[in-house]
Amino acid sequence: MPADDDTMVSLYAAREKIQPRSVSGVFARWRWLMVWLTQLVFYGLPWLQWNARQAVLFDLEARRFYLFGLVLYPQDFIYLTGLLVVSALSLFLFTAVAGRLWCGFACPQTVYTEIFMWIEKRVEGDRSARLRLDNAPMSAAKLGKRTLKHVLWIAVALWTGFSFVGYFTPIRELGALTLALALGPWQLFWVLFYGFATYGNAGFLREQVCKYMCPYARFQSAMFDRDTMIVTYDARRGEPRGARSKKADPKAMGLGSCVDCTLCVQVCPTGIDIRKGLQYDCIGCAACIDVCDDVMDKVGYPRGLIRFSTENGMANGWNMRQMLRRAWRPRVLVYTGVLLAIALGLGLSLFMRTPLKVDVIRDRGALARQVEEGRVENVFRLQIMNATETTQRYAISVSGLPGVSLASDAEVEVLSTEVRAVAARVQLPPDAASPGSHPIQFHIRATDAAGVQVTEKAAFVVPR
Repeated sequence: MPADDDTMVSLYAAREKIQPRSVSGVFARWRWLMVWLTQLVFYGLPWLQWNARQAVLFDLEARRFYLFGLVLYPQDFIYLTGLLVVSALSLFLFTAVAGRLWCGFACPQTVYTEIFMWIEKRVEGDRSARLRLDNAPMSAAKLGKRTLKHVLWIAVALWTGFSFVGYFTPIRELGALTLALALGPWQLFWVLFYGFATYGNAGFLREQVCKYMCPYARFQSAMFDRDTMIVTYDARRGEPRGARSKKADPKAMGLGSCVDCTLCVQVCPTGIDIRKGLQYDCIGCAACIDVCDDVMDKVGYPRGLIRFSTENGMANGWNMRQMLRRAWRPRVLVYTGVLLAIALGLGLSLFMRTPLKVDVIRDRGALARQVEEGRVENVFRLQIMNATETTQRYAISVSGLPGVSLASDAEVEVLSTEVRAVAARVQLPPDAASPGSHPIQFHIRATDAAGVQVTEKAAFVVPR
């Protein structure tokens, strides 16, 4: 080649559109069961009522989070932290034991991709029909099918975005605003944004999200070991592969059980060939297991050429019981122990949580002053937060110094989920304490709820 010729070399392979074949079987039914369960929860939970209000509502404007009977405030952020830690440890545990089951059966990307692919199949036909449609020139029939498919995709995506925003704005109010075309700018933005994300990820990107955008695919190998349950091809039994008639004897032909039908590749949502071994692209959906078992039934061979197994199990010929016994290894025990400890601590903390919060703020306009009979008075401001959904009466008292007393109202009424500021005037007899700052305690107790009491520290200043 002449030295002055310019040659362009592409470093990127063009993406080949994947049209997975439909599959039926045990794991396909489990995937659809998870689709139904997750979407019934996601779409239905915002409509569930509890104590005449939405059961699950994260009211950012009012800074109150409702979880059935619980009312949480920004001060309860520690519970969100605990929930995130529990979720992360659960993912680590499940991955160490059984690989990417979350990805294959419950991940939102997988769930919505299943829904969008079901719509696509209903509108455009099975895999072969979709491939023919992709290669066909544009026509009225093709345009009609594509338009109908995208209209249905957009409808599902917008309903998903609407449901998502319904967790942050009361969904019945949101529905009324939507029908009246009176959505606020932020509500409209998030409905469209989340809807667009669903439409793009589940309709177009699909396996690209799992392979290139999701970080979990990259660091999952750090949680795998030779005793992790993964989707595995039994190469010793299947190779050498090759086509043959149903009546042929594979041993006489020098062939293994794999008939090289490539159906395991055709049903894979990420387009990999599981016969090449474990690959980070595999999301563990087990579609290849279902279709391979079906082929084995048709040719009269035992099932399990592709199955859930472990590397040690495949190498040593272990049965399922032997592999499950190896599941309780040190890594799994550590994950389980830490997870149970944190979950138990989080649960006990929620159970023992006092539905009353008090902040004591000194009135900086008058640090200390002398009133009648020479008594010394300090003024404090109590921020009393009623974290229940019923009106409560609270008794206020003070202690910590001899003769200290409360000169303001000793009882206060706070409405449900209300934060009320109360001025508390605290007095001390003359010469009861030396000049300077002295610690005192405020005691706030619910008069109608036994055991609901908070003690907060403050400083009483005696002037010189």
